[in-house]
Amino acid sequence: MIRINNVQVKYGNQLALSINEPIIMEDGDRIGIIGSNGAGKSTLVKTILGLTNYQGSIVTDLKPEEIAVHMQHNHYANTMAVKHIMETILNTSIKKNKMLQELITFFDFEECLKKKYSSLSGGQKQRLTIILVLIQDSPFVFFDEVTSGLDFETRQRLMTKLGEWYLDKNTTLCVVSHYYEELEQLVNKILILEAGQVVDFGNKDELFRNYCGKTVITIENNEKNKELTKSLLKLKAPAHLIALSCQNSDLEKEITGLLIKEDINFKRSNNDIEIMSINAKAHFHENKAGGKNHAEKTA
Repeated sequence: MIRINNVQVKYGNQLALSINEPIIMEDGDRIGIIGSNGAGKSTLVKTILGLTNYQGSIVTDLKPEEIAVHMQHNHYANTMAVKHIMETILNTSIKKNKMLQELITFFDFEECLKKKYSSLSGGQKQRLTIILVLIQDSPFVFFDEVTSGLDFETRQRLMTKLGEWYLDKNTTLCVVSHYYEELEQLVNKILILEAGQVVDFGNKDELFRNYCGKTVITIENNEKNKELTKSLLKLKAPAHLIALSCQNSDLEKEITGLLIKEDINFKRSNNDIEIMSINAKAHFHENKAGGKNHAEKTA
């Protein structure tokens, strides 16, 4: 569907995006794009859409009108009823458009139609934009921070709805998000960006095994737990957590047995995207530093 290879984007003298190894986005893929601010996520989206100049190769059989995009920031007329906003943008009547009716019902949006846009909640505004994107029925869809600024429950409801809508569809989704728990339930592939470079790209489960092991056990980071786990293999983790790598089932049973015996709360995961991405980035930087040191020694 889309193949990206040897692509570079520069803003002046600054290299904003560098993709050296091929990235192939296939029919039906659900791709989560993650990275810190300035990692190149928005630049990647704009580049694929042809909205920025680049060097390299992006090959696709898609026409521009076959790609739908949900942008992070959207602006509509504040004083107009939402019903009229929908019908004006889509150039259709809700009464005559069965798919639009289905989407409105699916996203529980009926009560919002008579409201002015300015009176909608954050979640309702996002549902409006999602409906306008989904009705295009495009084979390739970008969602850029679709739940940004929303509370946890609203985010979860929206992502659950999106997952349900696309469950039996062969649509390719690219979801840019910094809420890792959303991606865990929706995507099957992960693209990790760091300072404009690709850290890794591949199947979510394979990336987890490569960087974390079979499973990860996380516990609170305190002195008691540090002492208890001092001989165990630890992964890099957020400062408030200790992450323990379990390479096999026997080790997992041993660790969980120890924690249960000591009455310590723990979480087990085999798809923790945050822990995986932290360790992928650490590995990426270690390799870069190792390459630099090797070059310096050779010189």
